Amino acid sequence: MNIGTKVALAVAAAAVCVAGAVGLLVHRITAADQLATARADLDRQLVAAAYDHAAGRETAARLDPPDLPAPLTRLIRQGVRGTYLHSGTHPVLWAATRVSDRTVLALRRPYGRETAALADLDRTLVTAGAAATGAVALLGLALGVRMGRRATAAARTAERIAHGDLDARVRPHGHDEIARFAESMNAMADALGARLEAERRVTADIAHELRTPVSVMVTAAGLLPPGPAADLVTGGVRKLQGLVEDVLEIARLDARVAVVETEHRQVSAMARRAVAGLEGVGVRIAADTLVETDPRRVERVLTNLVTNALRHGAAPVTVDVDRGPDGPVLRVRDHGPGFPPDALAVLTTSGPQRFRTARTSPGTGLGLSIAAGQTRLLGARLVFRNHPEGGAEAALYLPAGDTGGTGSTGDTATECGYEDAGAVVPV
Repeated sequence: MNIGTKVALAVAAAAVCVAGAVGLLVHRITAADQLATARADLDRQLVAAAYDHAAGRETAARLDPPDLPAPLTRLIRQGVRGTYLHSGTHPVLWAATRVSDRTVLALRRPYGRETAALADLDRTLVTAGAAATGAVALLGLALGVRMGRRATAAARTAERIAHGDLDARVRPHGHDEIARFAESMNAMADALGARLEAERRVTADIAHELRTPVSVMVTAAGLLPPGPAADLVTGGVRKLQGLVEDVLEIARLDARVAVVETEHRQVSAMARRAVAGLEGVGVRIAADTLVETDPRRVERVLTNLVTNALRHGAAPVTVDVDRGPDGPVLRVRDHGPGFPPDALAVLTTSGPQRFRTARTSPGTGLGLSIAAGQTRLLGARLVFRNHPEGGAEAALYLPAGDTGGTGSTGDTATECGYEDAGAVVPV
C-alpha cells in the first residue's frame, strides 16, 4: 500500500469519526429538545383539562384509561404529575395526573410526527457526513499522491546515485520534511561525488607517477643475470606493472573517457580468446551467437573473471557459452568453496569493491572492479552467485544488439572442432 492510499484512508477514517460524533451529538440534542417541547405542551394541556374537569366542563382527557402505561401508573400512585413516551411502531406520548384519591386524568397524543422528523434528520446527517467524508478523502488522496510522488522521485534519484549516476539530483518543492530530505540527499550526492572525484584523481595520479619507474624496473629486471633471484624480482615487477595498469584502467573507467568500439563477433570466439594460455580452463558451448559488441572489453571481462576464479576458487574452471531470453550469456564457474556470504552480499548489492583487502577476507580486488566497469560500458549485466552444485559462478549477460544469427549446439561443436559440445574441453 503506497503512501497516497495510506494518507487517504487515514483522512477518511478521521472524517468518518468526526462526522459520526457530530451526527450522534446533533441527533441526541434534537431528540431531547423535541421530547422536552412535546412533554411541556402536553403537560400544559393536561393542567387545562384538570381545571375544566374540576369545573364540570367537557375535556379531551380520559378518566382512568385502561391502556395507561405501567411506568406512568406507578408514578401517578406516588402523587406526581408526569409524562411518559411509549415507543414502538406507533409511538405515543402520555401525560397523567391524579384528580381524586381513586381517579386519574390522562391525555395522549401521537408522537409519530416527531419520530419521522428525527428520522429525516438522521438521513440528512448521514448523507452530509458521507459527502463530507468523500470530499475529505479525495483531498487526502490528492495530498497523499503528491507526497507519494515526491517520495518516489527522491527514492528513484537515490537509486540512480547508488548505481553510479552522481549527477542525479532531486528538485525540492516547498519547505516540509520531504523538501528537507531532498536537500539533504542532494548535499550527500555532492559530498559523495567530491570524495569519489578526489579518490579517482589520487588513484590516477599515483598510477601515472608509478608507470615510469615501474617501466624502468621492468627494463632493469630484464638485465639481471639469470637465476632464482632474477626470476623472483622479474615476477614481482611484472605483477606490480599489471597492478599499475589495472589502476590506470579503473581511472579511465571512472573518468568516463573510455570509448566502446563495436563490431560483429562470434561469442564463442571471444570466449576462446579470453582464456587462451590459461591452464585448467575449459569452454563449453551450448548455443553460439553472432553479436555486435566491443570484443576487447568482453574478452577483458572474461579474462578477469577466469583469473579471479583460478586465484580464489579451484580448477577446473568452465566458461559456458549459451543464449538466454534477452541475449548471449557467458557463465564462468569454478569448483572451489564459493563466495563467502559477506562477500556475496556485497557483490549482489553494491558490486565489486576495490582496495578492500584484509587478512581474513581478500576482498574482490581490482580484477572484478574492472570487469564491472567494462560491463557497464557494454550495457551488459554481471551477476554473481554460488552454484547449487558447488563453486562460485559469475554470469555475463550481453545485450542482444544486432545479431547476425545463432548456431545450434551441434553445428557450433563441429565448427569449433569439438567432439562433444556438452563436454568441458581444455583450451
